[in-house]
Amino acid sequence: MSQAGSRVGRVMMVLAWVLGLWLAVRFFSEWEASRDNPNSQPLSRIEGGQVEVQLAGNAQGHFVASGRINDQPVVFLLDTGATDVAIPAGLAERLGLEKGAAVQLQTANGRTTGYRTVLQRLEIGAITLHDVRALVAPGFDSEQILLGMSALKQLEFTQRAGTLVLRQHATDRP
Repeated sequence: MSQAGSRVGRVMMVLAWVLGLWLAVRFFSEWEASRDNPNSQPLSRIEGGQVEVQLAGNAQGHFVASGRINDQPVVFLLDTGATDVAIPAGLAERLGLEKGAAVQLQTANGRTTGYRTVLQRLEIGAITLHDVRALVAPGFDSEQILLGMSALKQLEFTQRAGTLVLRQHATDRP
């Protein structure tokens, strides 16, 4: 009987270690994800005919936020240096975006050909934009969408102390 008890004890010890390791991996992977995207659920406030969304900078000082394109979840990297919203080709395909006219793009990696498209609906928190000009960018290997000025010019935005506030006025809302 003591051998059976000893065996059960060892099995329970192994299971406890496996569970402990699984919990540690899960905790640290969630912690790492929150350092990359601290805005997985952007904080929104609707007041006086305007919508405000507050975004915290990530560990690298970039503003990354979860949002939606045509009701499908995506992750945005805000980029005031990008003329248009830029979507990696693979992600654009998964989102079901149509490739329109071909255009030459000048990127940090050189010249390439991209394709025009229009986003019927783009959301960050409670902010909603319609018919946003965008580009499908082949060779842009990322799961993040660059949120460029074709979207940001429709909003007022200010940055202070590591926080970016996006503001949409009632007259700009659909």
